[in-house]
Amino acid sequence: MIINGIKIENTFAEAFPMKAVRLIITAETKYWVLKAVESMTGFATSVIACGCEGGIEKEMKATLTPDGRPGASVLLFAMDSKSLAKQVLRRVGQCVLTTPTTACFSGLESNEKISLGQSLRYFGDGFQISKKIGNKRFWRIPVMDGEFVIEEKTSIVPAIGGGNILILGSSRENVLKASEIAVKEMNKVENIILPFPGGIVRSGSKVGSKYKNLIASINDVYCPTLKGLTKTNLNKEIESVLEIVIDGIYQEDIIKAIKKGIISVCRKSNKGILAISAGNYGGKLGKYHFHLRKIMTWVI
Repeated sequence: MIINGIKIENTFAEAFPMKAVRLIITAETKYWVLKAVESMTGFATSVIACGCEGGIEKEMKATLTPDGRPGASVLLFAMDSKSLAKQVLRRVGQCVLTTPTTACFSGLESNEKISLGQSLRYFGDGFQISKKIGNKRFWRIPVMDGEFVIEEKTSIVPAIGGGNILILGSSRENVLKASEIAVKEMNKVENIILPFPGGIVRSGSKVGSKYKNLIASINDVYCPTLKGLTKTNLNKEIESVLEIVIDGIYQEDIIKAIKKGIISVCRKSNKGILAISAGNYGGKLGKYHFHLRKIMTWVI
């Protein structure tokens, strides 16, 4: 399959079951909303070393938030519920509770719940109080600028992590420009995040290493500087590769994001892009397989 001279390789992205939570963070102004969520998701690129993967799903107008203030929804992903619960408490406690004027609410509904305000209320040292509205309980924790309002529990749902596309081109400048355009389009899809800085990762990895203590190392078959030194998936024209990783709640939205990304990369205005590929492990590790060519034939 070739689109505007760019080859869509006959391969698939391999992704894994994860658990996810959506939190809605609000504050008096958009400035403080972004300060809180950027801090909360700043070290959440990969479960390999960060404990979870996270990002800002979307900014929210005051008319759409639980308390009628500016807000943003954040998605956090981990491999299991216990790990996710630990990361949620740490990140809300250290990054949201500490930020002036913020409040924190659950953004999903499911039967599986984890503690939110139920645990963080103890920071109030006995002065915290709760209020039940409908079937939900909220905690009001005294802080130096007033009160921190937080929902007692939040829901966890099954999710998917590790969807991806690889963008291959003749120069770093061309590949980066095309990747930035793709990220802008993919970020318009709801229920997904692109967890790496700016949505792009240059250090694509493989499972394992020649060093026994490392669980992941460079994906050498896609490293242009290693052509001629090791087995490679790159031809002589390819001098740069960047990856966009997608985590999402639903398969359909990851598919939508992949298609949007590929279409945007394949615009005629993008020069020097030679191919689009995807990272996988031969189908042996992840149960979700996103076949690029098949996705491009679907009406979404």
